[in-house]
Amino acid sequence: MKKIINKAGFIAAVLMFLSINACTDLDENLYSEIPKENFYRNQREVMQAVLRPFTHMQAWLAPTGQSGFYYHSAMSADQLAWPQKGRHGYDGGDHIRLHYHTWTPEESRLRSAWNLMWTGVGFLNSTLEDFEEVDFPSIGISEEEKASITAEVKVLRAFHYMRIMDMWGNVPIVTNVADPLNAPTASREEVFNFVKEELEANVDLLQPLSQETLGRVSKAAGYAMLAELYLNAEVWSGTPMWDECIAACDKIISGDVGGLNGTLSLDENILDPFSNTNDQSNENIFQFAFSRKGGFTFDWAGFFMGYSNMSAALNVGYSGWNAFVVIPSAFDAFEENDLRKEEWFLFGPQYKYGTTEPILGTEEWNGEPLVYVNSIRRESEGDLESDGGMTEGEENSGARFHKYRSGTLNDENYWENDYVIYRLTEIYFNKAEALMRKNGGTATPEAVELINASRQRSFDAADWPAEAYTTATLDLDELLAERGREFIFEGKRRTDLIRFGKFTTASWWDHEPSDETKALFPIPSTQIASNPNLEQNPGY
Repeated sequence: MKKIINKAGFIAAVLMFLSINACTDLDENLYSEIPKENFYRNQREVMQAVLRPFTHMQAWLAPTGQSGFYYHSAMSADQLAWPQKGRHGYDGGDHIRLHYHTWTPEESRLRSAWNLMWTGVGFLNSTLEDFEEVDFPSIGISEEEKASITAEVKVLRAFHYMRIMDMWGNVPIVTNVADPLNAPTASREEVFNFVKEELEANVDLLQPLSQETLGRVSKAAGYAMLAELYLNAEVWSGTPMWDECIAACDKIISGDVGGLNGTLSLDENILDPFSNTNDQSNENIFQFAFSRKGGFTFDWAGFFMGYSNMSAALNVGYSGWNAFVVIPSAFDAFEENDLRKEEWFLFGPQYKYGTTEPILGTEEWNGEPLVYVNSIRRESEGDLESDGGMTEGEENSGARFHKYRSGTLNDENYWENDYVIYRLTEIYFNKAEALMRKNGGTATPEAVELINASRQRSFDAADWPAEAYTTATLDLDELLAERGREFIFEGKRRTDLIRFGKFTTASWWDHEPSDETKALFPIPSTQIASNPNLEQNPGY
């Protein structure tokens, strides 16, 4: 549509549609209060239907408190963990099994992820089916606009399938709401080809990225999805597609697909893509348009925020479960002069905001100054030497998340942060990797230039000459390490480790190599029981 809903309008449309249908129960009618024959009466109602699957997606993609893609991608990899901390966080051993790759098909959180993601596919299929019966010209939508809107839904469905394929590999391909009833398993290659065909057929029908398409599936978002698909093609389909990845990246880098502020470019400051004004970021490509003012907040507090005693440290009105911590070996991967280590983490002594008055512990360090340490062990009981483990954490174990900043309570834009799904930096990394893999794993000058363009922001000018990569120092192992540093907390690490052959073969902190079948999650046993045509993944 030529006049697209902006961020404020996006939030309004989201809330209006949620008021129409607040339930995600698969057994209930999608339009439980307004029959669908009485819906789709104008452009706004069409856009509410388009946005409903997108808003549902935040429940499984963003770290907002539900056990979806983010939880399983981050907690199974080599950067983040949710250890037991004294009497808190054991949670039936869920996070421990995920960390050690000992999960089973009976995992309730895995079942939750499956249900959430497939519910999203259902919403998208329902919208596409409904569109077949809508008389678009009668409500002022041209055939060209209809094609763009329909493409948006299809591209978002392809993105759902890409994430489902990433987690489970061999899954059904369902494009109708209830047909077939018990869909058979398709091979991962078949799912890959479906995603590829849907994206390639529809991305050029999408609107360019702009402030008017913020929080929408734009052409830039579509090409970012293609770049990721092609980058992982060898894993997901058995056939590498490095040239296709490079071409998709070039489409974005060239500026042909738009940008939030004109042509896409890297932000100068490493905090800008995640700030509470990141809807103005120069580099962000695809994001959830969250807004506290609009009543649709990116609530990262549950997973990432400490107990209520930490609210005073940041002068904020929220607290969390003291859940995710940084694995010691991941924190050690940052050099001391790396500005990302200084800016993206909470570490060391914690003080009340703007003062030198210490925050006090409430558990193992009750009444004592709270100091975040780079270890996960029972230091309050005298263990200062061991590697520790997932059942041996304390309230202060591990460096903590500080990549997104809500601002303080009196900030005009307090907690207005959008959640970033793709940013231009990732496109630079994707192209650099594809160039290197085409070159036998050796860095080309262009690959080095792309990675250095991002990395340079993380060092002072005086340090930079010694920190810049060259074709001799940037190999694939170092690229994976730098990718880990740059995208920590962004929910991408498991996919990267699998592509580099490290997910089941490498060790980190107290995690030892696992069986190669753990590169896929099991289909939940409840789904196998309810659909006899599903085939369980090997090893389960």
